Amino acid sequence: MATKVEYHPIRKRCRRHPERSHFLIEEAREGGYVAHSLGQLIFTEADTLDELRVNVRDAVDCHFGNGAKPGIIRLHFVREEVLAS
Repeated sequence: MATKVEYHPIRKRCRRHPERSHFLIEEAREGGYVAHSLGQLIFTEADTLDELRVNVRDAVDCHFGNGAKPGIIRLHFVREEVLAS
């Protein structure tokens, strides 16, 4: 049996996946990684990428509580390089 998917008439988005949450991931100066969300006030950190993925999910769960959580969490890795001219 197919499930019915409802769409918001103005935003044209699926109610089952209300939004996507985007995080910028950067290497911390003291080691490890930091992540901050674009659009929500969510921040977390970890020593390894595997730990960071777990921490991001936990932070999203804590932020949204029992409300509508994002259907997808995207991690965008930012790496800065300096080149001598």
